Amino acid sequence: MAVWALGINHTTAPLDLRGRFAFALDQITPTLQGLRQSLGQSSRHPGVETAIISTCNRTEIYCAGEQAAMDHTLGWLAQSGGVSPALLRSHSYTLEDSLVARHAFRVASGLDSMVLGEAQILGQMKNAVRAAETAGALGTTLNQLFQRSFAVAKEVRTSTEIGAHSISMAAAAVRLAGQLFEDLSKIRVLFVGAGEMIELAATHFAARNPQSIAIANRTLERGEKLATRFGGEVMRLSDLPERLHEFDAIISCTASTLPIIGLGAVERALKKRRHRPMFMVDLAVPRDIEPEVKALGDVYLYTVDDLASVVQTAQANRQAAVAQAEAIIDAGVQSFMHWMELRSPIGQVGGVVPLIQQINAQTDEWRALEIARAKKLLAKGEDVDAVLDALSRGLAQKMLHGTMAELRAGDADMRAQTAQTVSRLFLRSQSKTRL
Repeated sequence: MAVWALGINHTTAPLDLRGRFAFALDQITPTLQGLRQSLGQSSRHPGVETAIISTCNRTEIYCAGEQAAMDHTLGWLAQSGGVSPALLRSHSYTLEDSLVARHAFRVASGLDSMVLGEAQILGQMKNAVRAAETAGALGTTLNQLFQRSFAVAKEVRTSTEIGAHSISMAAAAVRLAGQLFEDLSKIRVLFVGAGEMIELAATHFAARNPQSIAIANRTLERGEKLATRFGGEVMRLSDLPERLHEFDAIISCTASTLPIIGLGAVERALKKRRHRPMFMVDLAVPRDIEPEVKALGDVYLYTVDDLASVVQTAQANRQAAVAQAEAIIDAGVQSFMHWMELRSPIGQVGGVVPLIQQINAQTDEWRALEIARAKKLLAKGEDVDAVLDALSRGLAQKMLHGTMAELRAGDADMRAQTAQTVSRLFLRSQSKTRL
């Protein structure tokens, strides 16, 4: 079984390119179905397992199949994002086998995140796995890969201080706002969206007791729940252009595929504010706020990439924890690759599971035959002890027939080797036997 992965993230691709490959959670199922159908059209790649992880900072495709299909996967993803394979290749990374496991384990553990040690990615990976299961795209191999990723992440989280001193994107936004406004308790804050990232950002801003909080969301019901929690008001997205001027800080993170706050709306808001400064944070990928807004003189607009330097604070304090985490990941990778080797086809190095499965199937068949024969004898009134004796002899003869035949076949050297193997398998020390 081959395992391969293809991805782009905050270190390899600019924000706008990442935005082309961002998939909302409700898009994952149809997207996976399209990918599997594309791969399945080639007779070389039937029944490929697939999963997609898509966050603000990364989009990654994980696959498992009889044969790696990296070029096909890259071509499909490039087409879905409307770019050339060459452009995508120049901004992506491709991984196979043990490197896939190592990368997945590092991502789950927060070692590959913009915020070192952040825990949010683990929940996002679990959501991606559930989506793949719903789509029927997850098989034994990828399921093992991700379950082991979660186990490694848990061990890293509990055994190291990788998350200590970590600054989240939300906390970084509050820190930047504090540099612009002398007193955050005097500002009015608007959150656009009502997802997990907005909830986290609202939690951090609410701790600074701003003058007011408002939630603008496409679905009022979800927005109301968040607004109630933080003692704020809720508003419709359609009201945003007319009310934008009321707010000093705007933090946006929705799943919209197009910007929802345009240059014109911000210009009109600035005029109504008499050019008092506006602090804006766009945490969405693709962007929620048109990039041209950044050029306006009284607007301080930050994207997820702009926050990178802020969230790297205290990096040196976590280097010891990183080394400990990498050691845990190394052990996890070795364990996963051993599991993979055991499931290799018969004849390949380490491939014993298929043989074990065949042996179990054969013994089940023999057992069923002998039980059926014993039932017939009992039905005829045969003595129970005699039937049991015949059943045990029949099973023993069937199981030992091949062994006895091999001991009698071949030349002297071959028989000697067979005899050693048979002795090791069947004549172990009686002191170790447990009845």
